[in-house]
Amino acid sequence: MVDYRRFLAKTEALVLPWLGGRDVDAGDRRLRLTGEAPGKPGWYSFEVSGRKATLQGPADPPDLSKRPKVRGWLRGDRLFREGGVIEPVQLLPDEEPPLFSPIVARRWSDGALLFDSLEFESEAEGTLREALAERRALKDVKGVPAPLRAAYGLSVLERVGREKNVRFAPLEVRLSLGPIAEEGAPKAEAVLQALEDERELARRELLELERRRQQQLVAADLEVQRQALRDRQAHEAAQGLGRRNRPQDTVEERAENTLAAAGAQLETLRRLRDGQLEVVFRYRGERFISIVDGATLQVIDSGICLGHPPRDELVTLESLIGVIEEAMDTGALVILRWP
Repeated sequence: MVDYRRFLAKTEALVLPWLGGRDVDAGDRRLRLTGEAPGKPGWYSFEVSGRKATLQGPADPPDLSKRPKVRGWLRGDRLFREGGVIEPVQLLPDEEPPLFSPIVARRWSDGALLFDSLEFESEAEGTLREALAERRALKDVKGVPAPLRAAYGLSVLERVGREKNVRFAPLEVRLSLGPIAEEGAPKAEAVLQALEDERELARRELLELERRRQQQLVAADLEVQRQALRDRQAHEAAQGLGRRNRPQDTVEERAENTLAAAGAQLETLRRLRDGQLEVVFRYRGERFISIVDGATLQVIDSGICLGHPPRDELVTLESLIGVIEEAMDTGALVILRWP
């Protein structure tokens, strides 16, 4: 375990990546920003004392050669790499790299991927740019690696999505990108239609669930869960356990700490009627909007499809992140709420 006492009397200047929020990852510890935050994500110099960081100004990136290297192809701000993995890349250069560029990214200590450098292209990247301009499928195109085909499939899907006015997140359609690249626009249309059908079914079921709530068929059971959570929180507060559930913590702090513990980042929080909260947060590069109970952070409307019929009331804000992660990994993610 790191002994943080050795940092308390030490002040130093560190160049670190700031990716948003009030925390900065220094590798060996997380720092809390004091004072003004940077205007946009990037590399900055911070004066660090203990676990507090004060912004000094923009800085050039440090040597990242000791950080784990991750290779893949860049499409927008997403890295496509072996194993069907799609990850967001942070701190891209001001000059946008060409479409489907092969790049090297570095894994920061908190798991974020940070842009490092462009790599030399093969013939495949140029072939894909030409095929995209000509709206061709890749069925007869050889020598294109699977991650690059997936990136091409996303490009085709985004174009069809704009034409059909259908929104989607890359991780909702990850498992379909290869077939879309092979078959082109017809497959993209079919994938988007299936996604819209799933969303419509989920919406109808959510409306039915809301009707049942209004008839008090679910309210009594939910109140029992709320009271049990309140009792537990009161007990933990009395015992001095856990910052998250201390009475003096604000709703914003409890929501932010709950999400951070699960690996997500709070963006905004808005109070609604009946003590409910609208929570907007990011996880693995995607934005989600959920409605939760303000007293317990029990989920009321997750903003994603949680099966048929939906059982949003069975999860909390913290456990919701695990549900989202499983849906991403299994290709079952269906987003119902958008900004």
